[in-house]
Amino acid sequence: MVEIADTAVVRRASVRDAVATRVQTEAVSPGSPFGSEAFTPLATVPASQWRALAERANEPNGYYLPGWELAVNACARGRTGVSALSAWGDAVPAQDGTACLIGLLPAISLWRAYGIPLPALVGADPYGTLRTPVLARGMANHAAAQLLQAARKAGARALILRDITLDGAAMKAFAEVLRQGGMRPRLLQSHFRAALDATRDADQLLRDALGGKKLKELRRQRNRLAEHGPVRFDAARRPEEVASALEIFLNLEASGWKAKRGTALLQDDGDAGFVRRATQVLAESGQCEIASLHAGATPVAAAIVLRHQDRAFYFKLGVDERFAKYSPGVQLTLDLTRHLCADPAIALADSTADPDHPMIDPIWRERLAIGDVLIPLRRRDPMVSLIDTALSLRRIVREPLRRAVLAMRC
Repeated sequence: MVEIADTAVVRRASVRDAVATRVQTEAVSPGSPFGSEAFTPLATVPASQWRALAERANEPNGYYLPGWELAVNACARGRTGVSALSAWGDAVPAQDGTACLIGLLPAISLWRAYGIPLPALVGADPYGTLRTPVLARGMANHAAAQLLQAARKAGARALILRDITLDGAAMKAFAEVLRQGGMRPRLLQSHFRAALDATRDADQLLRDALGGKKLKELRRQRNRLAEHGPVRFDAARRPEEVASALEIFLNLEASGWKAKRGTALLQDDGDAGFVRRATQVLAESGQCEIASLHAGATPVAAAIVLRHQDRAFYFKLGVDERFAKYSPGVQLTLDLTRHLCADPAIALADSTADPDHPMIDPIWRERLAIGDVLIPLRRRDPMVSLIDTALSLRRIVREPLRRAVLAMRC
């Protein structure tokens, strides 16, 4: 009987209403730059407020820094035109007397995210595998509650938090708000991915992770690589250095298997434009660096690393596949490990890699629990079960294909 009633609800909803694209207003704190709107185009979020929120976020996320996500939203392929759920408070008033931004989640409709015509909102893809909402430290529960209310006012019946750290401070805030309302989050899927405990001694960490035999083999490969010229590791931090190093990275990435699949950043003007803009903006605030490995004058590997608070995020790696027998990606990662462990500002590095990644998993042995979570917005809402079922069916159909693609990459 419940199944029949739920199906009737879906049939009555028009696609336009179901995808929750209409923007409704919510009464928020006086002085909000949105007037009274808490679900609005991402590009209208005041960057200064967003930066201030990121500084006091209760959990780091380099991919939802304004310099990064606004660049993605401006020109990255398939990721533009995003909206945002926002939360405002006046417990920490801004200098001009307006309310302060205390919570932010870039969001898109379930239709756009998955092609499912049901009324839900989904955390937007920031070109990275972490979509933890930005919540103000000390006000996280209040901010989470406002974000959920904003989603309701936008017409959503559920909110899907994708690629969120399951045991992180942000998820705990949402879980507590739901508990107070007599609800619980629903776990859609989860996995573990590699992370680096950067508080440890790097040499001991690598010995524990790889063992003496593997490290000896890697040293032998490095010595062979040095026959092409002295091996040098660089970490570009200043904006002008980052701009130059980025071009090295882009060309390396476009020279290998990613180019053959058509997924290299340099192959799309929008993607290349986004990463050039984002890395430059973040470099100006010390939140981006590009690590590179050279053999003489020849760059053999390069990687983009984001920084937010005490956490680093390993975004992408590009290698010169002509040097594949020397494991240039692994060699760069070993140097990057030493570099991050030597930096007292970094406590943890998130690989942001796929689970069971063959390169990073054996080196970075810490694990982060990452998952997708469905947040109900009303108690005992039958639509939430329909959304859950639709997402489950989609996973069942797509999972074999995803595994096949991952196997091909390996």
